[in-house]
Amino acid sequence: MKKVKIGVIGVGRLGYEHACNIANRVPNTELTAVCDMNEARAKEVAEELEADAYYTDPKELCADPNVEVVVVITNTATHVEMIKYAMEAGKHVFSDKPLSDTVEKCKEAEAVVNTHPELVFMLGFMRRYDKSYQIAKQKIDRGDIGDVILVRCYSQDPRSIIEGTLAFAPRSGGQFIDMNIHDIDLIRWLTGSEPKRLWSIGGCYEFKQYKDWDDGDNVGTMMQCENDAMAFMFAGRAAAHGSHVETEIIGTRGTLRIAAVPNSSMLEVMNEHGVCRECYQDFISRWHDAYVTEMEVFADCVLNGKPASPTVYDGTKDTAIAFKCRESFLSGDIMTF
Repeated sequence: MKKVKIGVIGVGRLGYEHACNIANRVPNTELTAVCDMNEARAKEVAEELEADAYYTDPKELCADPNVEVVVVITNTATHVEMIKYAMEAGKHVFSDKPLSDTVEKCKEAEAVVNTHPELVFMLGFMRRYDKSYQIAKQKIDRGDIGDVILVRCYSQDPRSIIEGTLAFAPRSGGQFIDMNIHDIDLIRWLTGSEPKRLWSIGGCYEFKQYKDWDDGDNVGTMMQCENDAMAFMFAGRAAAHGSHVETEIIGTRGTLRIAAVPNSSMLEVMNEHGVCRECYQDFISRWHDAYVTEMEVFADCVLNGKPASPTVYDGTKDTAIAFKCRESFLSGDIMTF
């Protein structure tokens, strides 16, 4: 089997997950090189995963003749710059979400991708490749639940990781661009429609520091789509029980519900405290299989010259909607498109 030779830029927490998957779990890929500003980290990961080369300069990785594909897992503000480096060097690109930290930069990414139609680009909204969400999408498209009335999305991070979350918060872009953008993408994908108006509210209920960044630790948005489907999404940073992502799709003839209880396994613990079902404690564990699947699909697109999804245009649309949510949150106004 031919394998796609991949270089990963950024081997922090998520980048390392992707590098491990490419090296060990995705059958049609080969980890060829890694890059990180921290040279010791780059060297450590390259040696552990037996990559041929490691770099601290992204341009050098992109120029490596043994690299066919570049996976970009850097901070949001640098995504477009990395995409440009890679595509101008003739490499296919997989980029983590969100596409960028401004709509203007997203448009720059569109221009870069359009200039290189021979190259495959894919954006990492991994929830589309989670098995439960894929089955739900198939049922919706088949008409099993009739027309979609409402999509309800919860995305909650556990309190146990709040220290790292707070450290990242000032440069994250805020709740809507960092967390809710996954739900925005799901709503667009599941309804097959774009929003026409929305209203966002919330506040700093537990972690008052978020006010310093014109943000909230818990926020919610009500949305109506062009096809009149309704949507509600909630993003929170104070879940006591673990990492909780839940989605419900209510239709005219049925309802689909995903992860109402975010069980990490089928295990039930019975002791003097009662019966307990343990939950996922971080997003890496929850979406592990989806990260593997999306990379398998991307590699297949590269090997067979097929277009990949989500696209660069999805990235721009999701980002624009996220900023509309933020604008509504700050102003209290209903936003229209």
